[in-house]
Amino acid sequence: MRKNVWSKDFTLIIIGTVISAIGGVAMGVPLSLYIFDETGSAFLSSILFISAFIPQTILPVLVAPIIDRSRKKKFIVGLDYLMGTIYILTAIIVRNIGFHFAFYMALNFVFGAINTVYQLAYQSWFPDLIPEGFEQQGFSVSSSIYPSIIIVMSPFATYLYSIWHMSSLFLLVGVLMIIAASFELLISNTYRNTIAEKFSFDDYKKDLLDGIRFIKEEAGIRNIYSYMCVSNGVANGSSILIQSHFQTSSSLTLTMLAFLKSIEMVGRIIAGFIQYKIVIPPKKRYGITKFVYIFYDIMDGILLFLPYPLMMINRFLAGFAGMTSATVRETAIQAYLPPDVRAKVNALFSVAVSMSIILFQLIAGSMGDLIGFRISTVILALITLVGVIIFIIKPTEINKKVYESSRV
Repeated sequence: MRKNVWSKDFTLIIIGTVISAIGGVAMGVPLSLYIFDETGSAFLSSILFISAFIPQTILPVLVAPIIDRSRKKKFIVGLDYLMGTIYILTAIIVRNIGFHFAFYMALNFVFGAINTVYQLAYQSWFPDLIPEGFEQQGFSVSSSIYPSIIIVMSPFATYLYSIWHMSSLFLLVGVLMIIAASFELLISNTYRNTIAEKFSFDDYKKDLLDGIRFIKEEAGIRNIYSYMCVSNGVANGSSILIQSHFQTSSSLTLTMLAFLKSIEMVGRIIAGFIQYKIVIPPKKRYGITKFVYIFYDIMDGILLFLPYPLMMINRFLAGFAGMTSATVRETAIQAYLPPDVRAKVNALFSVAVSMSIILFQLIAGSMGDLIGFRISTVILALITLVGVIIFIIKPTEINKKVYESSRV
């Protein structure tokens, strides 16, 4: 009998994910700083950020039925190799042309399209690589990866931004993507869903309609995903406001912002470690979720009004709470979703989240330039609190069915 989650395939996908996450942070942090430094506008920074999400408003629905009926490994490995190649080519181009807003918009669009397909394949495949009976451990490990990388890489990436040309960062990330793909190539072809030998347009249409029908019939999944659309949109909008506040404040620095992100990730890692060791009973998931959502939104709303030491405490607690809710949610939802509809449902969710992110990026960027960053974060936090009441608290009995589910 297996004693832990660390099978060969699970270990390999985690190694690949860690390397990819290092590359993502090494590029994401400097790029966001670079764009604001070059444009000086929260709104233009939001516009550039939005360009990466435009493909997600339609592409997931188009590719999800194909992913559900295909071997996910070929998507994961192939797209990581493709991303690595594009990053290396971009390094050469950026070295020669410097900063051009239109170029970075086009680049973000391409990366957004590739990442859309990649994430759908990853989200559909990853649960099948977790040994049965170790779902919470598996999701707690995966949920801890990004926070762990942020702790180390966020200050380091900020430092690299101050001493390296952007082309060097693109080259570094390209190499990391290729290394990640090489580890993922070693994963065995294990799947729980059926792989189609032939796939007609009628099959495609049926699969797509099955996903839509599932969402219509499952009110609990619909409620949870509706709230996540609001919270993800607000979180991304708030991130632009917080970064802009730090970049324009006379008493705050980019290094302080980097450590603020790191301390939040420390909270997430500690929460992930606790959930790795202690399995939360299904009956308690829903109650924990309600408390955490309300607490997290309050922390977000007051953040920019606090002195820096209290900001650090705020982000630590928010990180701890956020990881707790994320692991509980993913454990429940992925257990509840049948394997053959996972990609389709995740695709519909991805489209909705992307549209929400685009909307809230525009709102946050506009509000930040017009009424200031602090008041804007309060307004966004209040919107999320209203979402908690409408989508999570009000339909209690319906949502409980999802949160209390276990994989059979």
